[in-house]
Amino acid sequence: MQPTVSWRVFRRFVGAFAVGVALAATSGCTVPVDAVAGISVTGDGHLLGVMMVCGHQIDGATLYVDSTDVDREVTVGSWAADRPLTAGLATWTLDPPSAGWTATRSLKPLTAKTTYTLCGWTKDNSWSSSSVSFTLTDRDRLTPGTVRYDDVSGNGNESTIAVPVAEFKARACENS
Repeated sequence: MQPTVSWRVFRRFVGAFAVGVALAATSGCTVPVDAVAGISVTGDGHLLGVMMVCGHQIDGATLYVDSTDVDREVTVGSWAADRPLTAGLATWTLDPPSAGWTATRSLKPLTAKTTYTLCGWTKDNSWSSSSVSFTLTDRDRLTPGTVRYDDVSGNGNESTIAVPVAEFKARACENS
């Protein structure tokens, strides 16, 4: 009995299938990261958003209550920059927003024992920032001129640190 499919056709099919699997494995569904989000405080205790854009652009930022259940994530504030943020450092007060920023969702009151996450985004989902998570206790430990952010080392280890603004500006984009 003869096979109905030739080996040549079979090999081509297997090769095409392998290429498809490789492409699917290497193309993620996430937005590429090209900025680093952080938080700080003003001298009078207002929460500051801090964004170090590494090379492309960021259009705004969102603060939300983090949850392992996506349906339970709640946005507590969102801001759009009047002009896209390009490479460099940007800061803005979250309540009320600074000049050059518009609150697309005004900041809701923050509560104790809740973990919040701040991240940056673009309108067309072409770029994003890394995120930083914090509680009110973490915020209260900050002093003006320091930035809390998630630092990623060259080997991929991640840790949340607080450093002077100048150090954040110098180091934040090293591994982005």
